[in-house]
Amino acid sequence: MLLTRLAQVSRDVAATAARSRKTALLAELFREAEPDDVPIVIPYLAGRLPQGRLGVGWKVLSRPVPPAGEPTLTVREVDALLGELGKVSGPGSQAQRVRLVGELMGAATEEEQRFLLGLLTGEVRQGALDAVAVEGLARATGADPAAVRRAVMLAGSLQTVAQALLGEGPGALDRFRLTVGRPVLPMLAHSASSVAEAVEKLGACAVEEKLDGIRVQVHRDGDTVRVHTRTLDDITGRLPEVTAAARELRGERFILDGEVISFDAAGRPRSFQETAGRVGSRTDVAKAAGEVPVSPVFFDVLSVDGTDLLDLPFAERHAELARLVPEPMRVRRTVASGPGDLAEAERFLAETLARGHEGVVVKALDAPYSAGRRGAAWLKVKPVHTLDLVVLAAEWGHGRRTGKLSNLHLGARTPDGGFAMLGKTFKGMTDAMLAWQTERLRELAVEDDGWVVRVRPELVVEIAYDGLQRSTRYPAGVTLRFARVVRYREDKRPEEADTVEALLAAHPEVEP
Repeated sequence: MLLTRLAQVSRDVAATAARSRKTALLAELFREAEPDDVPIVIPYLAGRLPQGRLGVGWKVLSRPVPPAGEPTLTVREVDALLGELGKVSGPGSQAQRVRLVGELMGAATEEEQRFLLGLLTGEVRQGALDAVAVEGLARATGADPAAVRRAVMLAGSLQTVAQALLGEGPGALDRFRLTVGRPVLPMLAHSASSVAEAVEKLGACAVEEKLDGIRVQVHRDGDTVRVHTRTLDDITGRLPEVTAAARELRGERFILDGEVISFDAAGRPRSFQETAGRVGSRTDVAKAAGEVPVSPVFFDVLSVDGTDLLDLPFAERHAELARLVPEPMRVRRTVASGPGDLAEAERFLAETLARGHEGVVVKALDAPYSAGRRGAAWLKVKPVHTLDLVVLAAEWGHGRRTGKLSNLHLGARTPDGGFAMLGKTFKGMTDAMLAWQTERLRELAVEDDGWVVRVRPELVVEIAYDGLQRSTRYPAGVTLRFARVVRYREDKRPEEADTVEALLAAHPEVEP
């Protein structure tokens, strides 16, 4: 497939908000694609590189290269060149990156260059999400959308399913089954503003602690135990405590869903960053385990002794979980019969917060396990932190946000009267907000290098965030987790913005 075709579809998908139109565009693209193109096409549409991070900065990408006159570049040629780019390292690597990027851009037309630039800078965000791609794939092949979704869930990869479907037709879906040893995408939760809202929506439900740990899926087949992350990465070797715990359980063959979390000496959860740092540690695992031990906490079971439990109601799955996993290794929970039992749910939330956890997840007792989907049967409730911060700069957007100032650089006040950057966000912005902030920030601009517009620190914005973590990237030594824009506060002056000192005081668990 020519890259120009993919770039055109990406542009057209970005230009429409209608899901039906997006689906039709993707279906047409999939009909034209060769099966071997699919592992490249699907990630590119979603703005992902199969190779991951390539180590190519804006200094290299911003060098002007005359575009090709005619489109000849194929997606496989692009993938091969990016694969070569990802392997570059050592002395002379920067010059080699410049050469390879120049070679790629020189073979691309002007439209293809724009697409590649967005792809390489992480700015392809045009709404071609996996859920829409599943619908497009089903339409392109005549398969049942529900069957495609289930196959993707069980395969853990849309690309794998798409390649099989396009090569063999709908019959290929039969081969995708729940198998111990092959991870599946986890079920995810939507948000609710309160426990009352969640219980009202779900009726009879379980209210469980929401742990601020690392999601894991544990597979055991006899003495063989594998541990996978929510992105299906195998981290078995990093978590000897989890593999040991799994071998102590009653069953011989199962798949469990849960989290790993680290507790301090008082039994309170350590910061997310400490747990994440431990799980991410690849060297001297024994030393890391001694310094920051982690514990598995399970809340669901997907398979036991070869029996697929995905379609069972949660109440039945939990009964099986309780038979398999001892109480100390299961998540704390209470059960509410419905809105009339709200007091118990509220009490449990207060108790959970007092124990140092970030909130609760409310789960419908009659719901199946919708792996790989953010289903309405699980609703997370947690207090929302907000800050009033000052916009220090903004980055020009790509895709649907071309011509708009999008990614905000956010700062908090420092004792010397200046501002310390805490991170960036492009989330939470409506089209109207994007248009307004672009105009307003251009009025405040003091420098524009074509990528970042630096502005006078005068505009205050209210930011919601999920927590704080240490960071060596920013001067305050911390950064915000999952920051998103709530609203602009033109009623506030920069001097009224929150301070770094107050932020750190509100999060004593994080030491910069």
